[in-house]
Amino acid sequence: MPVFTSPEYSNHEQVVFCCDPDSGLRAIIAIHNTNLGPALGGCRMWPFESEAEALRDVLRLSRGMTYKSAITGLPYGGGKSVIIGDPKTQKSDALLRAMGRFVDGLGGRYHTAEDVGTTVADMDILRRETAYAHGSSDAGGDPSPATAYGVYMGMLAAVEFKFGRDSLAGTSVAVQGLGNVGRRLCRYLAEDGAQLLVTDIMDDAVEAAVAEYGTTPIPPASIHREKVDIFAPCALGAILHDHSIPELGAKIVAGSANNQLGEARHGEMLRQRGILYAPDYVINAGGLIDIYIESQGGDQEAVLERTGHIYETSLSIFERAAQEKAPTDRIADSMAEERFTRPQGAREAA
Repeated sequence: MPVFTSPEYSNHEQVVFCCDPDSGLRAIIAIHNTNLGPALGGCRMWPFESEAEALRDVLRLSRGMTYKSAITGLPYGGGKSVIIGDPKTQKSDALLRAMGRFVDGLGGRYHTAEDVGTTVADMDILRRETAYAHGSSDAGGDPSPATAYGVYMGMLAAVEFKFGRDSLAGTSVAVQGLGNVGRRLCRYLAEDGAQLLVTDIMDDAVEAAVAEYGTTPIPPASIHREKVDIFAPCALGAILHDHSIPELGAKIVAGSANNQLGEARHGEMLRQRGILYAPDYVINAGGLIDIYIESQGGDQEAVLERTGHIYETSLSIFERAAQEKAPTDRIADSMAEERFTRPQGAREAA
C-alpha cells in the first residue's frame, strides 16, 4: 500500500497509522498542510473495503481541509482521520478513547471533530483523552446545522449567478443523502419554497423527509439523472465522474459531500456541459466555521453571520471562472493556494 507514490498523496506533511489491538482500533490520521495553523478535520468511521481505500479517502479529505480553511480565511491547516470499521457494530468507548490518545499524541498538530460515522457523543469520549477534539456537547455541539446553512447560502449564490434569482422559491432540487447535513438542508430549502426530490440508502430517512416536507422520493441510482435546477450531493464523495456527468439532469451542482469530483478534470467536464459547479469545500465550510467560532467563545448568531459570507465567496468564484473561461474548482483552488502556499523555506523562517 504505497503512500508517497499514491495518486492522492499531495505533499502531505505527516501520515500516521494507528493500531490498538485491545480495542480493535485501526485508523489513519493524515496531516496535509499546517502553514496557516494546526491541521483541523473530522474523524470519519466507515467500513472501508480495503486499507488502500481508507488511505485514499483520508489523503483526499485532508487535502480538501487545507483548501477549505484557506478559502474561508480561517487560521487552520488541513487534516483528517479515518477509523476502519462499521460505526453501527464496531464502535466502542475503548476504541474511541484509543483514538483520542493517538490524536493527543500529536501534540496539537491535528485537531479533530465529528464526521461521517461519528457523533457529538463520540467527541465527548475523545475529550476524555485529548483537548484536541471539538464539537463536544459541552462546547459547540453538532456543527451540521452550520454546514447545512453554508450549503444553502452557496445555492443562493448559484441561482443568483445562473438564473438571476434572489431565492430558491420554485427551484427544483434533488438531494442525495439525508444524514445530519442533508436533512437540515432540506428544511432550509423547503422553507424557501424549493421543490424537493430526495434519496437515501436508509428508507426511514426518506420516509421522514416525505412526511415532513412533502418531498418526492427517488431511487438512489437515478437521483442524479433527474431534470432539476440543482443536484445536491450530500452523501459520500467522487459522485461526479466519467459516467455520471454525461447523465446529470441538473443545471447546478451544489451539495455538502466532500470531494465530489472523481478527478480534477471532471470540473472541466461540468463546465463543458454548461453545468455550474459550486466547489464543495467552499460551500460546506459552515461546520469548520462553527468550530472556529466555538473556540473563540462565540455563539450561534456569530456562526451564522460568518457562514453567510459563503454567499459572497461563491459569487466571486463564479464570476472569476466566467471571466477566465475556467472551471470553478480550478478558480477556487487558485484562490485558496494564494493564501496557504508559502515560498520554500518560509516555514522555517516563521
